[in-house]
Amino acid sequence: MSLLADLLSTVFDRSRRAVPAGQWDNRAMEELVADLIGNRGEVRGMILARQILDRYAAMTQEEKRGFFLHLATGLDINPDRVRSTLQDYETASSKASYRAFMAASEPPRQELVRRLNQVPGATGSLVAMRNDLLAMTREEPTLAAVDLDFRHLFSSWFNRGFLVLRPINWESPAHVLEKIIAYEAVHAIDSWDDLRRRMQPTDRRCFAFFHPAMPDEPLIFVEVALTKGVPGAISQVLTEDRDVLKAEEADTAVFYSISNCQAGLAGISFGNSLIKQVVDDLSRELPGLKTFVTLSPIPGLTAWLEEEGVSEETARANLAPLTARYLLQAKRPGGAPRDPVARFHLGNGAMVHAVHAEADPSTNGQKQSFGAMVNYLYDLSAVAQNHERFADSHEVAAAPSVVALARAAEKAAEKAGDKTDTKGAK
Repeated sequence: MSLLADLLSTVFDRSRRAVPAGQWDNRAMEELVADLIGNRGEVRGMILARQILDRYAAMTQEEKRGFFLHLATGLDINPDRVRSTLQDYETASSKASYRAFMAASEPPRQELVRRLNQVPGATGSLVAMRNDLLAMTREEPTLAAVDLDFRHLFSSWFNRGFLVLRPINWESPAHVLEKIIAYEAVHAIDSWDDLRRRMQPTDRRCFAFFHPAMPDEPLIFVEVALTKGVPGAISQVLTEDRDVLKAEEADTAVFYSISNCQAGLAGISFGNSLIKQVVDDLSRELPGLKTFVTLSPIPGLTAWLEEEGVSEETARANLAPLTARYLLQAKRPGGAPRDPVARFHLGNGAMVHAVHAEADPSTNGQKQSFGAMVNYLYDLSAVAQNHERFADSHEVAAAPSVVALARAAEKAAEKAGDKTDTKGAK
């Protein structure tokens, strides 16, 4: 797979000529942008694109905000033109009238982003640009449409067909390993020795998606532990003094950390494809693997418990049933599970297999869930069915033991509510 990635990267690089030396001018950014959009010459276009990207990188935050506001207002669609071309298409549908409607309904800023992407290294620069945009959109709602345009283009550019799955191990290039350390978002990697414990043993695996235009930047990666049985605590996976298992002796693959690496690609989903591809690869490599599960954090549990009026003491004393209730019953408007990790795995077709109290003693684990963790099971015979039911009605597939725990917590809450009502009546 590494060879394929290198070949694809070479193809992408050779498809773009190096930017030749040219006359750089000091015109306003808006003029350069207009020039690039209207330009028909490839060489001139690459010079303009390079200058725009370089000047953007040197901007202050306020200058970047002004740049995005120009994209939002100066390079927006013309509603009158859209209506007119749509009416023409409705009156006489033809290739020409449809082409005119398509041209009118696409804002010029989309073409700008495409043209910026023609120079070497531009894809990574545009991902970083969107990261800036996302931060500003929270304060400037008018920029939301600009972000939708970036997201639309990125969804095509980072399509699964362009992504390359690479195994990451202790022999991988140092600059890639450094980025695994930096991007790890679930269980922090404290040192190179810690990284070695996750990458070098025969019962550990790591896989990452890369894009040929960003060959040294992982987009998302997953860390996998090969075990006997399903672990119920992160210490069983990350402990320093564990006995290393021969890969052929393992019966379970545990996805214990999934980290998105590029903040500028937020909303572009890779995880579903990543897990499916890793399951396929591991199944071929190790036919003895029969169980594929996660050992996942529960980032929204403590916040929900606080909203429900459950004290920390009560929560810790009843953590397993309360966790089960949260995962199965706490919902967002619209009916989807409240927990973001649950939405991800359940949407992929997994089921809630087991919940574990006191599974994560880390500071972050205590803060977000009082240390509770959950196994999501990827039962290959039921994944498609679970996915369809979740997509249709947000039905949460769960093991009977988890359902029983959730019901016990619900009954306890109802009983506590009855007592409160009784006291209030007195």
